[in-house]
Amino acid sequence: MDVLSSRLLLRPTDWDRSQAFYRDVLGLAVHREFGPPDHPGVVFFLGSGLLEVSGRSARPPAGMRLWLQVRDAAAEHDRLAAAGVPVLREPRLEPWGLVEAWVTDPDGVEIALVEVPADHPLRRDPRRPGT
Repeated sequence: MDVLSSRLLLRPTDWDRSQAFYRDVLGLAVHREFGPPDHPGVVFFLGSGLLEVSGRSARPPAGMRLWLQVRDAAAEHDRLAAAGVPVLREPRLEPWGLVEAWVTDPDGVEIALVEVPADHPLRRDPRRPGT
């Protein structure tokens, strides 16, 4: 398989509310819009990935979680909590060395805000000893 592009598809229960959340509250940049002007689908940048929020579902998405690496998990947690976003977990250093905070979108989709500390192995270049 020669995969040229990919994205995660999210079918929310309330299209307007979810698009506003991902665009205005999380602050994700729009990659593109498509479909009818009065009800477009929106594709958001997720770092090196994409999230499409389009269509509608009668039930909230089940079993889906987003993992978003951010520069400062505590600052993002504070910003989102102040905006009224439901917080599942305050930021904390996990045993595996990452700082994680958990929030939810309007449909209850769990979103991990993950910070990779400067001394974590994910920050090192394995091609160069000592970096």
